[in-house]
Amino acid sequence: MSVERTALLDRALLPRFGLLCLGIWLNAADTLVTATIMPSVAREIGGHQYFGWSVAAYLIGSIVAGACSGKLSQGLGLRRATAFAGVVYAIGCAMSALAPDFVTFVTGRLVQGLGAGAVVALCYVAITALFPESLWPRVYGAVAGVWGGATLLGPMLGGVFAAAGFWRGAFWAFVIQGIVFVVAVLAMLPGEKRQAGRTRIPSRQLLLLVVGVGLIGAAGVAASPALAGACAALGVVAMAAMLAVNRASPDRLLPRSAADLSTATGLGLLTMFACEAAAIAFTVYGPAFIQARHGASPLVAGYVTGGIAAGWTVCAMLVARLKAEHEPLAIRGGAFVILAGVAVAALAVTRGGLWSTGLSLLAVGCGFGLCWAFLARRTIAGAPTEEQALASSAVPTVQLIGGAAGSAAAGAMANLLGFGHGIDPAAAFAHGPWLFAAFAPLALVGFAAAWRLVRR
Repeated sequence: MSVERTALLDRALLPRFGLLCLGIWLNAADTLVTATIMPSVAREIGGHQYFGWSVAAYLIGSIVAGACSGKLSQGLGLRRATAFAGVVYAIGCAMSALAPDFVTFVTGRLVQGLGAGAVVALCYVAITALFPESLWPRVYGAVAGVWGGATLLGPMLGGVFAAAGFWRGAFWAFVIQGIVFVVAVLAMLPGEKRQAGRTRIPSRQLLLLVVGVGLIGAAGVAASPALAGACAALGVVAMAAMLAVNRASPDRLLPRSAADLSTATGLGLLTMFACEAAAIAFTVYGPAFIQARHGASPLVAGYVTGGIAAGWTVCAMLVARLKAEHEPLAIRGGAFVILAGVAVAALAVTRGGLWSTGLSLLAVGCGFGLCWAFLARRTIAGAPTEEQALASSAVPTVQLIGGAAGSAAAGAMANLLGFGHGIDPAAAFAHGPWLFAAFAPLALVGFAAAWRLVRR
């Protein structure tokens, strides 16, 4: 056992490491737990027409909180800010657990996302406060393993509660974990004085982003096709305006070159956004289709859908030591596998068997795992030196934006196809492929951007 690993497991440091893992877990497990229980939620309190919002609201909250976490830490100090974020997270989970209707449930998901987004951002900041500098790389690497662990435990946790007919219990479990996290933060994080920092929140960009995603989601509940088209178009315009404002603003959410497709940074971020938006519909609607078509239990449906996360994690580990000269092949190959996986999974999830569904979703995840780290490296390296830190933070931010926009759009598409009141096997077979295939053009855009990125 190495000296660094021994030090990390020291009796004085191990509780601190556990605190960080718990904070990361609260966010990492969310998507798969929620995706697994969502069919049970909709059956009890309704809201099939707002299905996509269960994910979109959470991701929007995470984006906003992540952008504000620096300011929060400066104003309250790291310990108070992290504890406050944990309290907000627990309140959001309690709101969802107690929700009598789907609107309250989605509101709770938004609050939960606000708390979780800040918790994760502040946990990474806390690494420097809790551990000596020599252990930072080891801690970052070990904490990253929590995301992989959530792939295995998330569907199991959601499936157990859904199978027991007590989906609310999943959220109560996270309320308890949130409270434990807050108590541990107050006990372990060192107190510090408030800082008079100059960090400013990119409020205009965040407002335009929220409006854009909201309008895209509203297209699914519009009273007429014309109104739905107008909402979707205005949503796209709002997101484009966000990029324009971001480029001109001194307080940026993304690098200035995020919308410049003549740069490696712009192409890399476009690839990430397009691929994430193209694939997120499988996470949102996959469990519901699998349960409806195959009579599968929530646990089985959760694990089949979790193939995306599993493929991503395993493939990323396999290519982690790939030589630099092979990176172009990994980027192009990964983007192509995502495109092919989305196209095949659109048919497999809605018309195929469980094995073909699982393998196609696993392939989608493998595509992400194959290319993501190398995409991130080129995206960050392509930014000017003074913006490389911002480009680094933009990688997870753009992934969240893609997931939020894709989730809202998937909900709108599902409602237009007649799934606003539930999913039955006949309708899933007849119209289901269009729900997922509608996002294949986005995967094609991602592939084209990745191809051009490699040529630079």
